Amino acid sequence: MPAAPSSGLKKNLTLFDVYAICTGAMFSSGFFLLPGLATAKAGPATVLAYLLAGIMILPAMFSMAELSTAMPKAGGAYYFLDRSLGPLAGTVGGLGTWLALIFKSAFALIGMGAYLVLFVDLPIKPVAVALTVAFTTLNIIGAKETSGLQRILVTTLVGVLAYFLVEGLVEVIGRGVETVARDQFTPFAPFGIDGIVATIGLVFVSYAGLTKVASVAEEVQNPDRNVPLGMMLSLATATFIYVVGVYIMIAVLDAETLRSDLTPVATAGEAFFDWLPEPFGVALIVIAAIAAFASTANAGILSGSRYPLAMARDGLLSRKFATIGRFNTPTTAVLTTGGIVIFFILVLDPEGVAKLASAFQLLIFTLVNLAVIVMRESKVPSYLPGYRSPWYPWMQIAGIVVAMILIAEMGALSIAFTVGIVVVGVAWYAYYVGPNPQVEREGAIYHLFARLGTYRYEGLDSELRTILKERGVGNEVAFERLVARASVVDLEHTMDYEDVVARASAQLAMQLPITAQQLERGFLEGSRYGATPVAQGAALPHQQLPGLREAALVLVRCRDGLCIRFDGPDEAPSDPVYAFFFLISPEDHPGDHLRTLASIASRLDEESFMDEWKAAETEQQLKETLLHHDRYLSLYLRPDEATADFIGRPLRELDLPANTLVALVHRGGTVTIPRGSTVLREGDRITVIGETTGIRQLYDTYRGENAEA
Repeated sequence: MPAAPSSGLKKNLTLFDVYAICTGAMFSSGFFLLPGLATAKAGPATVLAYLLAGIMILPAMFSMAELSTAMPKAGGAYYFLDRSLGPLAGTVGGLGTWLALIFKSAFALIGMGAYLVLFVDLPIKPVAVALTVAFTTLNIIGAKETSGLQRILVTTLVGVLAYFLVEGLVEVIGRGVETVARDQFTPFAPFGIDGIVATIGLVFVSYAGLTKVASVAEEVQNPDRNVPLGMMLSLATATFIYVVGVYIMIAVLDAETLRSDLTPVATAGEAFFDWLPEPFGVALIVIAAIAAFASTANAGILSGSRYPLAMARDGLLSRKFATIGRFNTPTTAVLTTGGIVIFFILVLDPEGVAKLASAFQLLIFTLVNLAVIVMRESKVPSYLPGYRSPWYPWMQIAGIVVAMILIAEMGALSIAFTVGIVVVGVAWYAYYVGPNPQVEREGAIYHLFARLGTYRYEGLDSELRTILKERGVGNEVAFERLVARASVVDLEHTMDYEDVVARASAQLAMQLPITAQQLERGFLEGSRYGATPVAQGAALPHQQLPGLREAALVLVRCRDGLCIRFDGPDEAPSDPVYAFFFLISPEDHPGDHLRTLASIASRLDEESFMDEWKAAETEQQLKETLLHHDRYLSLYLRPDEATADFIGRPLRELDLPANTLVALVHRGGTVTIPRGSTVLREGDRITVIGETTGIRQLYDTYRGENAEA
């Protein structure tokens, strides 16, 4: 009997998988087919065009990395555009990107034919259809299995291309670098600047696959690290191989031959693989080309299928596309994507599609750069990317300007195609999405409007807080130490929220090199614009500030509860709040800030939390409500109990299990954070925190009425 479908996707993808998906998606037509077509437009300056295209992809890469670590959900560009610019932009971007990925996958599978006929006489389109069926089946079985094939393909590809580069450079050196420069690279730009710019637009699509991994970010382990690092390593690899490889092709081939050659890598290889027995030289290139085209097609089906999945989750497509099958993959979305790939294989004109897909991809990159600006300027409190784009906002502005220039250079047909996709997306939104009562959300852009005094969509912050919890807590011991150091304010009677903020700010100012007034202004400003998440009787006012060495936390309990009143004529007071967690973190450690908020949010979601919080009798017990029960242990030190051995000894002499420590000592009505020299006394109540195995070992040793865990 099939397993019941689930709504989530497993996190099976590692750093190498991210690298393999990005790299495999960039090497197909861009290296094995387009160099000949590109030199017909730019001449030897094609080398410069490939280099500039690699640089120009940086804004989109940085923006995609930031958005992926803030919102690691299936759907990539669709999800980012929907949550930042709204469902209309998400519909256009989702349908268009899905279509562009399908085009690229079909183009790659057809492109295999030009190389296969060099070695094996096979009918091209039937083979491409058969491969599509195989890749579709593999994608249904699982992302882990799909990425396993991707690893093999990319390792083979990069290995063969590295050998191609070494042999090619040896050939160029043998001919004489100066001679090659005079004969093959003069004149360098025979078609002028216009030719170079037009060629950048043509080859830019070669790098577009770099951002495909964003659509599977939900399945990546530790996305804060692995997504940006994998993308950077992949771009460095691709840029180097593209630039050096195209240089070699231009250096060893006749210019006229190259401009009309659809297999330039194989033709160039024949010039310096002649020492290998026939047909091994050509076979190496064919193997690399097949690996490249196959990895592009495989990555395209994998990432492309996540677009209808994400759109269906949000009500923009039929819910059938959101079905997760027995292998924990979006079966319907994968099958549909594979079916459309087969359709386009049978009807495509490869050269035309390359330009068409490139133009729309440039539009998506423009919107993605805009999305980062909107998300940051909207000040949505739970927008906490684990990686932040450098040189904001100039990096994003440059990306928008460059993309617009390149789209203009793509020609009327490409622009018309892009406009056509936009029209189709808008029409679908008007017909299917607009009347759908389930689609009630708006993008972060409305939070930006709120800063101008207009409107915001409250559901977005709630959704992002859910994502925070899904991203995992991590570094539990660091959180527990933060809680141990936290100050506590226990209010017997209710007071205004502003007075609570003033009390908490005063406590924090005692620990930080910042005045209480500065902290107070920051917290109140955050509450004004909805930057204070309030849910389940708790509020999390938080700030990230420059110049701090470590985080600080103040816990406030309001026994009678109080309501936070936000600004705005239509704003209703919050539900009663009994727990406030005022958090200040260093600005240059957004990941730690995120993990702390995720830890608190995770604890708040536990049914027992609020009851324990209200029932706590001491400051120590209040702190312990934030700690997970399997990660701390409270012990009373009594002479007639097993803990008698602790009495009269300094902490440094205690024989505690590895990865555990005494975090709090309750003595005489006060709670202190002990040092190694602190001597324990009879009647003390100590809180030990640490890894679950160590806590369990302590519990087993001191179990009974003496232990509270």
